[in-house]
Amino acid sequence: MTSLPSSRRAPSQLLFLPGASGNTAFWQPLAERLETGAPRAVVAWPGFGQEPPSPAIQGFDDLVDRVVARIDRPTALIAQSIGGAIAVRAALAAREQVTHLVLAVTSGGIDTQGLGAQDWRTGFAAANPTYPDWLATFRSDLSHELRDIRQPVLLLWGDADPYSPVAVGERLRALLPDARLHVVAGGTHDLARDHAAALAPLVDAHLAR
Repeated sequence: MTSLPSSRRAPSQLLFLPGASGNTAFWQPLAERLETGAPRAVVAWPGFGQEPPSPAIQGFDDLVDRVVARIDRPTALIAQSIGGAIAVRAALAAREQVTHLVLAVTSGGIDTQGLGAQDWRTGFAAANPTYPDWLATFRSDLSHELRDIRQPVLLLWGDADPYSPVAVGERLRALLPDARLHVVAGGTHDLARDHAAALAPLVDAHLAR
């Protein structure tokens, strides 16, 4: 029997990826409202937030590897901010097992400053001196690789987010083969947490595609 492509399978697990804050509680309001029966877990970033550092994490690629190691079954990746860039890289590395992507206010691996985004790195590094120093210098450009993301992608954006304005979501929608963009009026960089009740039905519908 021929197996279904990943994009036509229901996920057997949901992995939630936080942003640069490393706040593993960020996704709780949304996760607890989802009706899908798939088990769910948050992937913590060592050295971020309350998570102790690990010598195994020396850069962005190590965070990607940490996520890929968890993708051992059909998996939906639900990610916010810098977690979205990690999710895209993980989906490219484990494309046969990643079924869906939900990306909220993220760069997705493209240049956001060219699209009017305010640079958050300098202020963030000053306010969080214990965080890994490579975070402030990391850059990526996955523009040419996004066409290889064949999974359905739900893009969640707010129209009041200076760090990832709607133009970034529109650019990702244009680059991804199967992407839908939903914009929340008044939504900021924390929209996935602050508007969880409104977004949960959209995510459930997306995961059922």
